[in-house]
Parts: sequence; C-alpha cells; structure tokens
Amino acid sequence: MIKEFTSINRVNGELILPGDKSISHRAVMFGSMADGVSVIGNLSTSEDVKSTMNCFKELGCEFEIGESIIKIKGKGFKGFNKPKKSLDCGNSGTTARLISGILAAQDFETELIGDESLSKRPMMRIVEPLRKMNAKIFTSDKATLPIKINPSALNPINYEMTVASAQVKSSILLAGLHLVDETIVTEKVFTRNHTEKMLGLKTVDTGNGVSIYSSKKKYPIHFQINVPSDISTASFFIVLTLLLPDSELVLKNVSLNPTRTGVLRVLKNMSGDIQILNKRSEMNEETGDILIRSSRLKNVEIDKSIIPNIIDEIPVISVAGIFAEGNFQINNAEELRYKECDRISALCENYKKLGLKVDEFNDGFSLSGGISSKNVLFESFGDHRIAMTFAVLSSLLKSGGRVEDFDCVKISNPDFLGQLRSISF
Repeated sequence: MIKEFTSINRVNGELILPGDKSISHRAVMFGSMADGVSVIGNLSTSEDVKSTMNCFKELGCEFEIGESIIKIKGKGFKGFNKPKKSLDCGNSGTTARLISGILAAQDFETELIGDESLSKRPMMRIVEPLRKMNAKIFTSDKATLPIKINPSALNPINYEMTVASAQVKSSILLAGLHLVDETIVTEKVFTRNHTEKMLGLKTVDTGNGVSIYSSKKKYPIHFQINVPSDISTASFFIVLTLLLPDSELVLKNVSLNPTRTGVLRVLKNMSGDIQILNKRSEMNEETGDILIRSSRLKNVEIDKSIIPNIIDEIPVISVAGIFAEGNFQINNAEELRYKECDRISALCENYKKLGLKVDEFNDGFSLSGGISSKNVLFESFGDHRIAMTFAVLSSLLKSGGRVEDFDCVKISNPDFLGQLRSISF
C-alpha cells in the first residue's frame, strides 16, 4: 500500500502512546515463565509482541486478553509444554534471540522460524555464547533462522560481550536463570537494561564495565505492571514537534530508562526544547511525561558512546538533521545494516530522491545541501522505522510525500496514522 502524506502546519495536544515494545516483550516472557497469574496493563499492540505471545501460547501458557490489561497464567520453572510445531517469531528479532536463552534450558527440542526479513538477520551472536553454556543450538548454514535447540545440561559462564546488544545479553541472562550457580555477563558498552531491571538482577560497576549476575534465585515470580509508553515510538512525534512552527506536544507516561533516552540527549544537544515532567518509577523502570516545543535545531557531533543507546532512533534523528543548521553526519552505526533492512542503505537511497548530497560509509552517512520541492515516493523496504521516518519527513515537506508499503508500521505501532491525525493542524 502506498500512503500519501500532506504537509502539516503544526501539532498540538497530548498523546498516550502504546506500551514500550522492549518492556512488553519481557513482561510477556517473564509472566509466562512465572508460576501464577501476572497482570500487564498497556501492553504493546505491535505485531512483534504478538509474535512473542503466540510463541508462549504454543508452550502452554494461557492468556486472558481484556480491553486494557492482559492476564498470563505462567508455567513456572521449566514447566513449559513441548510445542507441537515450530515457534514462529514473525519479524521479531527480540522474540527469537531472547526466547533462545529460555528454550536452551528446557527438557525438550524446539525449532524457531521467522518471516523472510527475520530469516536474514544474524543469529550467531546468541548461538556462540549459549554454546559456551553447553547449549545444543544450531542455525542454518548462513547462521540465520531456523534455529534448532535440543535439550542439554547448561553450565554457568562468565561472559564478556563482544557486540553491544541487549538481546544477546538478555539471552544469556535468561538461560542463567535456570542454573543454581551464577552466570555473569559483562558489558563495556552499556545497552538497554530492561531485563536486569525488571528481574532485579545484581549489577556491579567494575570500573571497566558493568557485570550482571543471573541465577535460579532470581527466576521471575508473578507480578503486575503497567507498561510505560515506547520512547522509540515517541521519537517520531518529538522530532515532528521540534521542527514544526508554533507547536507543542505532551507525551504521557513514557519510558525514561537511562539506556533508552539517548534520543532526548541528542535532540537537546541540538537545541531542542524538551522537558521531563512528573518523573516516577514502576518495577525499577523510570517513566514520566515529555513536553516538546518548536525549536531551531543545530547539528552536533554525535559521540560514538551513545550510538547503542540511539540505534533505533537514528533514522528519525537524521530527519531532524536535514532541517537543522549545518550538515548531519552519523558514524559508528554499522549495526543499522543488520536491522529489518539495511537502514543505512535505505536512508541514503531515499534521501538522494530529495536531491540531497548523500555520502554513505560502512558505518553511517552524511547529508548536506537543499531539499527539492517535488513530491517524492519513498521506499519503506518493509521496515517499520523507515516507513515512519519518511512519513514524518513527508509531513514536514510543503509538497508532501508518499511512502510505499506503509502497512509494515504495524510491526511496532499499528495506530501511527490515528495518532498523527489526532495532533495535526
């Protein structure tokens, strides 16, 4: 489906966005692992989180879905049923990578599959550390899905991360929850810490990184949580508000986990008028309201240390960059090439259609020059974040713009268009 976007004059109002996708995945997983009934409010309605739910249904968990909450009847320690068919992770890398750590500790064999896009994404990054734990786990010849996991007796490990990935870290820690002795994961580049926060895992600053400790004594028990809104989803509306004149927007109850707020730090450094209101905490997760007002932005150098923290937001940050004073450049972001599509290539190809001068690097790109006034058909490449990025850009252009295969936004935010309409003038 090609979706056409017309120019928006300004935005104003309040938005309550869907639950954070990363926290939602983990809430479903931990509720399914726990013994008893867990209650989750504001769960993400994304297709990715539905994939996680479907996998755990196949493992024998029961879900009661209401208007505003879901209840999960978990299976308890190593209580999952052997699935009758392959577990389909859809488009969700989080599902495939995190559930691998859980399944490696079970007493039955399983197979993980996914859609065409997910089946191209690298999986050795979780397979190698799980094999160090004695997991019997196998990929395709291309080190991708399908993944086959056979039962084995796992061993704890002391593992130093070789790639900055919260998914890899979480997979190891979740496997470690099934062992009496502690598994330790040390990371020098800090990544999303929802797993360790929500489970209450011990973390120690070693002076040369952070070590996280996982063992059976931290196996999840049933809980209740109201999932805060997704800051990655919020970033599209933040950038739109900053760039439109006479605009002001409040985003309610957004996740403010410090490993996720890099996008706010970058946009503030670019002179964005962004304020945090009503800060609070739930299940060790910081939340609050975000007030955004129109701003004159200036491009700044983006430090390599913050890249893992903003990896999902770089596409929409680049939109801010082309309207900001000076030239935009991002480096040290090669991980963008291994998302739902090669996002570096996708961004560069689309920006060239606008007449911008685009220089593409192995680990990033730079943008300079003026924007043409023609109405452009942008390609989403089946990637939800690319689709929403160019929806925002199209809304900022006087000529508007079109986005091909826009339906892919359902992977993370099915109601994006309704949210956009509700604040647009």
